[in-house]
Amino acid sequence: MSWQDRPREWLDREYNARATVPDIFPILARGRARTDAAKAALRWQRLAYGLTEPERLDIYPAAAIGPAPVFVYIHGGYWRLLDADDSGFMAPAFSALGAVTVALNYALAPSVTLEEIVRQSRAALTWMHQHIARFGGDPQRIHVAGSSAGGHLAALLAREDGVAGATLLSGLLDVEPLVHCHVNDWLHLTPGRARALSPRQLPPPPAGRPLIFSVAANETAEFKRQTSDHAEYCRSAGCDVTVVEAPAASNHFDLPYELCDHGTPLLRAVRRAMGIQED
Repeated sequence: MSWQDRPREWLDREYNARATVPDIFPILARGRARTDAAKAALRWQRLAYGLTEPERLDIYPAAAIGPAPVFVYIHGGYWRLLDADDSGFMAPAFSALGAVTVALNYALAPSVTLEEIVRQSRAALTWMHQHIARFGGDPQRIHVAGSSAGGHLAALLAREDGVAGATLLSGLLDVEPLVHCHVNDWLHLTPGRARALSPRQLPPPPAGRPLIFSVAANETAEFKRQTSDHAEYCRSAGCDVTVVEAPAASNHFDLPYELCDHGTPLLRAVRRAMGIQED
């Protein structure tokens, strides 16, 4: 049975990520604490890519000198929560690997529309193409990544020229089901607008582009379906798709922390996609 045949109560349960863990706040606090530690350890900078306060990037340098691959992380939070201040937790690991890390911030719903959030994400990518070389990054080696709502934004950016690859973690890759559940209380989308904003309903990224997919073990069936469907869609279009099995105890909110440890299958896959040699 497809999601179109399900009642609202079922969709509300399937897209209630908070209900999959006892308490999200200690898990999210780990991201903020690790980001604070990254800021204390690395000579990071905050730059504006647009005119409003939320349109900013936190840039963490690579340990090595020279044009470095760039890992861009886009936070989740159902487009209405979190910040770049929660999103630099992987920077020490990537810095040690010789990569620049960028935590992308954006304005939150319902103060702005999802279309505006997408516009801001694309503007940030344009800014990086024009300016990231000043910070040691190679604009031809930009790898975008995101979790949940950030996975949605990263999947849209993965279709853009000048993106070398993408990592999509428990991504919301088809927005249309959200029109019919509680998430639309703050998105205020119509079905037509949702389809126009859905990576799954748009042309896929170019053939050959490396895409990494992973979905947490303790997710709902709909989150798992979204990852599986989009991975197969992109694979059938000729993308270089890698699906990384998440740890058995992983959940929607802690899966991104797999990017912090050099020994995890997820970070090894990202290294390969970014052209970073194994030690």
